[in-house]
Amino acid sequence: MKIVDLSRELYHRTPTYPGQPPIIHGVWKSHEEAFVESGNVQGNSVMFFSMPDHGGTHMDAPRHFGVNGTPIDQYPLENCYVRGICLDLRHIPPKAEITPEHLQEAVKKAGVSIPKGGTVLLCTGHHERTFPSAAYSTDNAGVNVAATEWLAKQGIVHFGIDSMRPGPIGKVNSLVHKACLELDITHIESLCNLEALIGKGEFLYVGFPMKWRGGTGSPIRAVAIFD
Repeated sequence: MKIVDLSRELYHRTPTYPGQPPIIHGVWKSHEEAFVESGNVQGNSVMFFSMPDHGGTHMDAPRHFGVNGTPIDQYPLENCYVRGICLDLRHIPPKAEITPEHLQEAVKKAGVSIPKGGTVLLCTGHHERTFPSAAYSTDNAGVNVAATEWLAKQGIVHFGIDSMRPGPIGKVNSLVHKACLELDITHIESLCNLEALIGKGEFLYVGFPMKWRGGTGSPIRAVAIFD
């Protein structure tokens, strides 16, 4: 068995989506402080964090798309443990729209079919090219509404991408979010290391969210497992 980590590292001031709160990570109590307080031989250190529920590698809950959407604590865990494939879209230019034709060509090139009830991960190369520069927040290619509809018609439960948003920045991205609600699918954002999946065929995708009450999304530890 081989496990490929698809999750971005989290650290103090990790780049976050423009307009969202920063990721804060610090020491609440050091080993030295804990020793002075308790006399414990080791001294137990504790750290703390504060972050948006869409920080780092994360899953959008349907609640993010609309007030009546399912919150993350009620999202089916069965959808977080599914078969998946990865499509190579690294030739798509920055800020461009990924179309159904692009997806169809990529599936053909991959030589594997899209698993029903599974996921499709879209490797645009954006994270590899731009993270953590300012371009990471703005220059991603992404699916348009027609491509989102095409993916949903393949019977997937969600799709993932190696950028902060599923669509290119602007109105198209907002419409893709709206389409996901109407199509009853969701997406995973800010994946990384998708290049390691290209040409490897089908894998088991695992990415469980935290159980935030009424949450609009959640950070996840996304991995691909090859049997």
